[in-house]
Amino acid sequence: MNAVEIEQAITDLASQPFDRVEFPYAFLQAFGNKETTLKRLRSGATNKSDLGGVLQTSNIHLAVCEPGKVTETLAALKASPATARAKAKYVLATDGETLEAAELESGETVACDYPQFPDHFGFFLPLAGISTVKQIRENSFDIRATSRLNRLYVELLKDNPAWGTAERRHEMNHFMARLIFCFFAEDTDIFNGTGLFTNTLTQMSDRDSSNLHEVMGEIFRAMNTPIAQRASANLPRWADAFPYVNGGLFSGEPDVPRFSKIARSYLLHIGALDWKQINPDIFGSMIQAVADDEERGALGMHYTSVPNILKVLNPLFLDELRAKLEEAGDNPRMLLNLRKRLARIRVFDPACGSGNFLVIAYKQLREIENTLNERRGEPGRKSDIPLTNFRGIELRDFSAEIARLALIIAEYQCDVLYRGQKEALLEFLPLSNQNWITCGNALRLDWLGVCPPTGTGVKLVGDDLFQTPLDQPEIDFENEGGETYICGNPPYLGSKRQEIEHKKDLALVFEMRTKDWKPLDYVAGWFMKAAEYAKATECCSAFVATNSICQGQQVAILWPLIFGSGSEINFAHTSFKWNNLANNNAGVTVVIVGIGRLGLKRTKYLYSDTGEGASVARRVDNINPYLVPGDVTIIEARRTQICGLPDFDRGNSPTDGGNLLLEPQELEALQLTPEQRDRFVRPFVGSMELIRGLSRFCLWIDDAEESEAKAVRSIAERIERVAEFRRSSSKKSTVAAAAWAHRFDERKPLPTSPIICVPVTSSENREYLPVGLLKEGTAISNSSFGMVSNSIWVLSIIASRMALVWVATVCSRMRTDYRFTNTLAWNTFPVPTLTEKNKADLTRSAEDILLAREAHFPATIADLYDPETMPDNLRAAHERNDEVLERIYIGRRFKNDTERLEKLFELYTEMTANQKPRKAK
Repeated sequence: MNAVEIEQAITDLASQPFDRVEFPYAFLQAFGNKETTLKRLRSGATNKSDLGGVLQTSNIHLAVCEPGKVTETLAALKASPATARAKAKYVLATDGETLEAAELESGETVACDYPQFPDHFGFFLPLAGISTVKQIRENSFDIRATSRLNRLYVELLKDNPAWGTAERRHEMNHFMARLIFCFFAEDTDIFNGTGLFTNTLTQMSDRDSSNLHEVMGEIFRAMNTPIAQRASANLPRWADAFPYVNGGLFSGEPDVPRFSKIARSYLLHIGALDWKQINPDIFGSMIQAVADDEERGALGMHYTSVPNILKVLNPLFLDELRAKLEEAGDNPRMLLNLRKRLARIRVFDPACGSGNFLVIAYKQLREIENTLNERRGEPGRKSDIPLTNFRGIELRDFSAEIARLALIIAEYQCDVLYRGQKEALLEFLPLSNQNWITCGNALRLDWLGVCPPTGTGVKLVGDDLFQTPLDQPEIDFENEGGETYICGNPPYLGSKRQEIEHKKDLALVFEMRTKDWKPLDYVAGWFMKAAEYAKATECCSAFVATNSICQGQQVAILWPLIFGSGSEINFAHTSFKWNNLANNNAGVTVVIVGIGRLGLKRTKYLYSDTGEGASVARRVDNINPYLVPGDVTIIEARRTQICGLPDFDRGNSPTDGGNLLLEPQELEALQLTPEQRDRFVRPFVGSMELIRGLSRFCLWIDDAEESEAKAVRSIAERIERVAEFRRSSSKKSTVAAAAWAHRFDERKPLPTSPIICVPVTSSENREYLPVGLLKEGTAISNSSFGMVSNSIWVLSIIASRMALVWVATVCSRMRTDYRFTNTLAWNTFPVPTLTEKNKADLTRSAEDILLAREAHFPATIADLYDPETMPDNLRAAHERNDEVLERIYIGRRFKNDTERLEKLFELYTEMTANQKPRKAK
């Protein structure tokens, strides 16, 4: 369950008659517990409560008590030995009239009347495995509002199916934007009288809802009628109480969908919420999912935390502005110059969604402006920062409307905060008719037309804030020479997940620049467009992106184009989780990369997570495309090892439909003689077998032994199934391989010496790459790489921290897992010239690692390399191995991974300076 579904479930629970017996189970069910789990708790099988309540291990201890005994019962739950033994995170007590709860680790508590406990649902979200961000727990209003709007939206589409068609979807979305404005306006005195909208609908519409659409239509018509024209507009007296709003929000025919009794009930419940609490920073990103069929299943999970957004905006321009404010002190002239500068800053998000980045940027600039106004002795001064300086492009029309609305609400809230309610109200209505958010495809639009560096050629012809222009914002402004900052969180879409239209978008951006653009992530198009924008005007850009654009083959494709256009990396944030409200706080691993035109003389910073949600910054001279300090270096796949070290080769590809591969029980079922097993069966090892210690075999039949092998009926049957499988393939090469169905499609010679084996893919959670030493005669699969070698000092290098950070940095990833390849991971890995003593020392280190593993037999690599439970002797062996290798590099241990990478890139640059290697395909 996601956060919105949970909010709905506990709201329903609180509205039902209190059931002393059922409450604990209904509460747990609201947080996603399955019926089987509840059944075991009911039976007592898993209920360990010692107070007659319900205790779920590692979760919560609940108790229902007698009236007036809630505080006393909560104290007993806290003190209960069973609570401690079960490692409960929460305790909760209620008598059906009041409810109290506590989070045991933090000591945070909730106390409220029972019907109001859904207001605190964010407090309990970790019970559903949702690690919420702080802002949600402090302000759950936005999820509650989203939940109710979603119910209303779905109910309206049931009764008005035509409004859900492509032809009328825009009208439906526009209608929802009108409702949001009305709910906000009636609770913030924008309308004359608190609750005016909801109360009017309640009083003037029939209980059966038959005329509600007519009542609402008259209200909308009133808000589109100037006061001077009211006399001739023939408005009902009750509608005349509504102000003139303009701005296009209520223009056109006031068409309203019809409401059922259920829809009317939902509407009035929404109006009962306190819309003063709306947070435009996050509300828009959740509400946009209401109008999207595909996203509605993930409703409420689209929240982007303010701290994450500030990881982009602070280093992009806000930190420098705050530094200028600090430098100005109380100097009136310096403060005045800074205020003028603020008024001319443009923030442009070409993938703005519902406006999160623009809203946060606006509010931060208003905060800086207010501080300098106070220092100049001008508190409450009208802002010089126009909303029209906050430009956006968004593909979906509803999200674009919500972005505009979120900015309007943010402006009003800032005016109330910094100028007072009276002044804010005086200037809020009527709304401006200017349009500054463009609905369209950002990779196909001219960004200079959407956010021009000057006012030249931009016209004022639009009279409708909520109608999208065809090609550019139809707005005039005077902002000659101001700064432009481009930012955002564009769509990620890896190359294999892109549809035809996405490929066409990228082709428009890259086809004239390179023929090798197809492996690029979709987000790469935004970086290229930003770099081109910077050629026309002074600007800096920063985007959140999948970390894959700074890894593997994409680096060699994208970044030479960015640098070739005259841009460089100004700042970057290395990989971190961009979290949302999904269960277990699931999020994609991202980077933030800021680029700008060469010669802007910006101080460069490289940021990294501390692991506790905070970031640390390091001042550097240059940042390369792998987000490592140092000169620009592009690592390209090579056919040979850069230092002349032994080669790794990809394993064998069966292409057999599973018929040449054998589980232990399948091998026994073949009923082979010992001689036949020795001749035709070999151990088979791939990534899973090496890491998890699985036992597997394969049929290994040489061409000269084919006839003898087929004489064994059980083998012959498998060979025939291989032939059938290959003949049914759509690939010509696979069909051709049916001619040698007795052996693997692609087969390497069987090794006659021990094999150093490295899986292609391995977990990012391990501190070292998994590597093993296999016996001669073992066949390895194409999910791993092997090196036939008696020199096991190579294993020492692969098992080092140096090798892991190199692979993690320069290679592509499978989701977030490491991917080892011979051409990119190993052949590019720089190692200083090794003496015989160096090799002997490394051999001893490799042997120590293998012996430490052997001491824990039958524990597997997966068991041994769990960072939480890694055995001390194995960790010590790796520490000694790292010390031996790192002393070869610099005569001491490296301080951290950043220092390791700097040295590796330095060596790589030196070693390739005079080389012209044959590139790998």
